Amino acid sequence: MAKPDYTGTYHMVEHQNMDSYLTALDINFALRKIVCLLKPTKEITHDVATGAMKIKTLTTFKNFLMDFTIGTEFTEDLGPVDGRTCQTTVSWEGDKLVCVQRGEKEGRGWTHWLDGDELHLEMRVQGVVAKQLFKKAS
Repeated sequence: MAKPDYTGTYHMVEHQNMDSYLTALDINFALRKIVCLLKPTKEITHDVATGAMKIKTLTTFKNFLMDFTIGTEFTEDLGPVDGRTCQTTVSWEGDKLVCVQRGEKEGRGWTHWLDGDELHLEMRVQGVVAKQLFKKAS
């Protein structure tokens, strides 16, 4: 069965539980409040044949680039997020992309999945779950 192509530009429309998630990452109060006000855009390029993927998360505050090949572990620099590095692997679980980030924080990672023109993101760390919903740009 062919895997979905995540290529596209997506704009965040809502989020849930971000403050608790950021608290679990030890993000300070002021930065948590800023992040919770942001409405990021995700620009994703995905080569389905090779598994190469780039996810650019763009905000008016900071930008973040994740460049990887699905199924291949890499060292991820999370400096723009929380100053940490971790060993990261993004793999397929059915039609969902599941990321495991091994480092200082237990149970850290995320899951992306598509539902029509919606991109869902569930982020996890130390048992805390936050969700973001994005709509694909026309």
